[in-house]
Amino acid sequence: MSDWEELIPKPRSRFLRVKCPDCGNEQTVFSHSTSVVHCNVCGAILAKPSSGKVVIEGEVVAVFE
Repeated sequence: MSDWEELIPKPRSRFLRVKCPDCGNEQTVFSHSTSVVHCNVCGAILAKPSSGKVVIEGEVVAVFE
């Protein structure tokens, strides 16, 4: 491990690919979003903000580093 990896911390936030529970549409959501995220197709709620991370209402399909 180099000195730079110790000095520069990795971010805790991620982008998530979430599948809508109603229509099955997959959408990218930020893990620390500060607003409610709605599905672009049917309007269902995919994620609600909490104190920090979001509460995911659908299924997490993928996590982007």
